[in-house]
Amino acid sequence: MPSTFHDKKVPAVNPPSQHTSQFGLLKQRRFAPFFWTQFLGAANDNISKFALTVMVTYQLQLQWLPAAQAGVVIAALFILPFVLFSATSGQLADKFEKGGLMRLVKNFEIAIMALALWGFWHAQVPLLLACVFMMGMHSTLFGPVKFAYLPQQLSERELTGGNGMVEMGTFVAIILGNVLGGLLIGLPEVGAIATGLACLAVAVAGRIAAQFVPHSPATDPQLRINWNPFTETWNNLKLAYQDKVVFRSLVGISWMWFFGVVFLANFPSFAKEVLHGQSAVASLLMVVFSVGVGIGALLCELLSRRHVEIGLAPLGALGMTVFAVDLYFASRGLPAAPLLGVAEFLSQPAHWRVLLDLGMLALSAGLYSVPMYALIQLRSQPSHRARIIAANNILNALFMIASSLGAGVLIGAGFSIPEVFLTVGLLNLAVAVYICVLVPEYLLRAIAFVCSRLRYRLGHSGTGAIPATGAALLLLENKPVSASHALLLTAASPRSINFFMARPLVARPVAGWLWRANMACPLAPPELALRHARQRLTAGELVCLGQADAGATELLEKLRKARPDVPVLTLQLSDTGGLLSRVDLHVSGPSPAEAAA
Repeated sequence: MPSTFHDKKVPAVNPPSQHTSQFGLLKQRRFAPFFWTQFLGAANDNISKFALTVMVTYQLQLQWLPAAQAGVVIAALFILPFVLFSATSGQLADKFEKGGLMRLVKNFEIAIMALALWGFWHAQVPLLLACVFMMGMHSTLFGPVKFAYLPQQLSERELTGGNGMVEMGTFVAIILGNVLGGLLIGLPEVGAIATGLACLAVAVAGRIAAQFVPHSPATDPQLRINWNPFTETWNNLKLAYQDKVVFRSLVGISWMWFFGVVFLANFPSFAKEVLHGQSAVASLLMVVFSVGVGIGALLCELLSRRHVEIGLAPLGALGMTVFAVDLYFASRGLPAAPLLGVAEFLSQPAHWRVLLDLGMLALSAGLYSVPMYALIQLRSQPSHRARIIAANNILNALFMIASSLGAGVLIGAGFSIPEVFLTVGLLNLAVAVYICVLVPEYLLRAIAFVCSRLRYRLGHSGTGAIPATGAALLLLENKPVSASHALLLTAASPRSINFFMARPLVARPVAGWLWRANMACPLAPPELALRHARQRLTAGELVCLGQADAGATELLEKLRKARPDVPVLTLQLSDTGGLLSRVDLHVSGPSPAEAAA
């Protein structure tokens, strides 16, 4: 690797006090070149894959690759590198400067597409299959760099929006790639050469965009690369498992891909056998699904008030189940009919319910996945963040393979496609409940999110003073820490808070479990409270006390003496009362920059 990967340059990162909206990021060098680089790469993946699928299915007659198996073989070849090489790519992304690594990966893409041009021109399917495998390797190398780059360039308040833009861009690229690949390869006489030239042109455009990606320093330049993919894969999974919240979020994201692949892989059969539509109807389903995911991803920044709000994940999971179940009821029993075009399909009211369910299901998946990606980026140690992302890619690939096999088993056992959708929807509910039991923080923040918008009208100012990382003491002025206060503060804070309460609801079974699991501690006995509070501060967490709680003032003074380096922030809550009461929160204290100084 070039030595310039280790040059000591200052990354182009906004100061913590500046926060740009997700669309505003497209105007900034620290995000825009990266966005277009990954967008063009995702589009090229889908142009080449779909064009090859159409070529084998409709234009060539190959005994060794029947048309019915072409899609499965191509998808498998693309996914295989994620299993084999993700561990290595994670190490490379941690060891080397990320802007330079992106440029090398895009150089590799140009070389692949030069071979693909020859393969399309001369209808060399074995060479094109090799190119699919190498494009899978290209995406495997790019994935950890992509997700490790964002937290280096974006602040905590920009991370959700940045991830939303990337997710939206990826699914738009999937749509455009499939449409463009199908149109180009279908051109009479010149389709193959036009497809190859388009793939090469998109690769060159991606390389040009990558040239403007700013310097992003290596996080572990002394790392020694383990080139054995099997032992390193196991090491990455163990590394991810060290932080239980992060690891379970990895599993949650992988489950989303398990869930999504069931729908994406079965759209052609669903459109033809259940909805009685032509191939264009299957494309319509893909468009609705992709647009839904993109809208859900973009909504995350708005709904989370530009914080990493993991409370959206359980709400997204609930929506995934509700609309998957309703999709079953909307699509079963549709009368048989000749295969319909898009216009005829849309003319029937029953089909609009199907499209609405599918779009809302996909929107819910966007709400579910973006906060999890942002949480992993925020909480992973910077020195091995890319290896954590690599572990996620490995799990994603394994879950997608398991999803395809599981759906195949169900269909082979006689399940209809709507029944498969119903099964995975109900299974999704069980998985969501299991994750919330394992990581109650998700459930508490979901409850806080709903209460702060339906039960209260929460306004807040000064919450930027709460540090994104590191310990801080929060003092609720002139009030005790009650359950309702704790919910409101949880909704307003970008991070989890350890509440020290006079009555932490331990007598109520469900509420008591939820608060204990989310670090609510009693103020008595004082010695135990002091020990717990010091442990939380030593771990770099937030500790909240209510000034009106008995024993809170004494505990605050002891903590100030023990940890004079920890900033103290004052919280002021005012409540107008009533069913939809207006609650205002004001946070005052040193800014994160002042606290660090």
